[in-house]
Amino acid sequence: MPHTDALLRAHDLHRHYREAGGHGERRVLEGVGLSAHAGECVALLGRSGSGKSTLLNLLAGIDRPDHGWVEIDGTRLSTLGEPALTRLRRRRVGFIYQSFNLIDELTVAENLALPLALDGVRAREAQPRCSAMLERLGLDGRAEAFPDQLSGGEQQRVAIGRALIHAPALVLADEPTGNLDADTGARVLELLAALFREQGRALVLVTHSRAVAAIADRVLTLERGRLCTDDTALSW
Repeated sequence: MPHTDALLRAHDLHRHYREAGGHGERRVLEGVGLSAHAGECVALLGRSGSGKSTLLNLLAGIDRPDHGWVEIDGTRLSTLGEPALTRLRRRRVGFIYQSFNLIDELTVAENLALPLALDGVRAREAQPRCSAMLERLGLDGRAEAFPDQLSGGEQQRVAIGRALIHAPALVLADEPTGNLDADTGARVLELLAALFREQGRALVLVTHSRAVAAIADRVLTLERGRLCTDDTALSW
């Protein structure tokens, strides 16, 4: 692991929810802490319903913890109001989703450029960055295609490029191969691992698959609201 300051730090995160009807409380996360450094992939492994998505939302600042804190690239999220938090997510965090989340009405090139446009980057500045990313993704011949003209693997490659195009400090990937067959998923993971390490980003990869988690430098397992290292996790 690189000897650098952590790009992501989370400390003693707790998240509880009221049960339906207001009777009782469901404790989803209990004292969770983790870090991720530049060029490092940390996999969060857990079964469905283990709290992985809740933790990812806390790390992204989409949800707020009941206790504890999250820092991204040295900024503590709890000190930010919603406008500043939105700006930080837009500039410092990249998201990769299982369902790709491309905009159907935009071409591949336009989907790639969207984070830059939202951040006020001019088209003439964005174009060479998008062209370079398309080439790295192996999609330089598909720039004018629309999402429904792409295979699942091609769509996820566009989603990966979109997550990295604005040079975020942190990339959060939620089941990035969940909608892909095994061979396509393996190729997408190989590309993702190469790209985030080339750019020196921190990657947090949420998955229920040990095969997917195998690309990570560290594997943490979420069980009963707590994180443990993979070698101390209960078998499931």
